[in-house]
This record gives sequence, C-alpha cells and structure tokens, in this order.
Amino acid sequence: MALMPSLNPRIVEALYAEALSLADNVRARFERLRQSTGAQTSIEEGEDLHRVQISCEALRTTTRVMHCLAWLLNHRAHFAGELSELQLRRHGRLIANFPASEADIVATLPDDVRELVIESERLYERIQRLEQSWRTAGLSGDSAVRRLRERLSHAVGDAA
Repeated sequence: MALMPSLNPRIVEALYAEALSLADNVRARFERLRQSTGAQTSIEEGEDLHRVQISCEALRTTTRVMHCLAWLLNHRAHFAGELSELQLRRHGRLIANFPASEADIVATLPDDVRELVIESERLYERIQRLEQSWRTAGLSGDSAVRRLRERLSHAVGDAA
C-alpha cells in the first residue's frame, strides 16, 4: 500500500506529530500576543492597525499548519486503509499557492513568534515537496489501469 518509496507511514506520523505540536504552539503563542497587545489602555490608530495585522498573520500561520495537518490526516487514513489511493488523489490535495506571510509584519513580531511563523512555512514547504513528489511518482509509476491490464492479461493467459 506504499504510495512511493520516500513516503511511508513513519514519515507521515513523524510529520503529523510535528504539525500537531506546532499548531498548539502557534495557537497558544499568538493568543498570548493578542492578550498582551489588547491589554494596552491607550489605543492609537497605528497600534490598532498593527493588532489587525498580527491577527491576520496569526490566522495565516494557523491555517497553513491546519492545511498540513489535513494533508497528513488524509495520508494517515490511506495508510490505515480508510481511503483508497484514488480518493486520496482526488481529495487529498495541498493548496499549491498558499499566501505567504508578509515579511514586514513578521519582522515586527517578537523573536519566538517570528520563529513559529518561519517554522510553519518550512513545514508547509516540506509537505509541498512531498505532495509534488508523490503526485509525480503516481503519474509516472505503476498506474491502476496498467495493473488492471496486467491482471486481465494474466487471467486470459491462464484460461487459454
């Protein structure tokens, strides 16, 4: 049931654990950041805009990690026999052009938050490479149609 030599259940499980941990860290840290910026009593126009920008970056970062988790969950289901390869290929796609973080906004974030954003981007890029490699291998590799033809050929040859 292996999709390709470089994508196996151990890799998917390791990435899944990493993505779960990252999702929890991102949520918690952006929540603390939101609370600390929201606690200020004097709100200037620039500060309000900055809070909105931070919220947008929090949403973008969280969504990026959630897309990784969804992709990994689909592959876990495939390895567990809950999804066929056809279902996985149809419905298990990663968004190819997910919006990048805004570098000027990320630069204003505390170092630990900035590192979480960068870590989420790296994870997404790794998953994208796996996705691309998996889809490419599926196109040039052992196709379902070819396997069916071989089975028919053997069945007809055995019957003759």
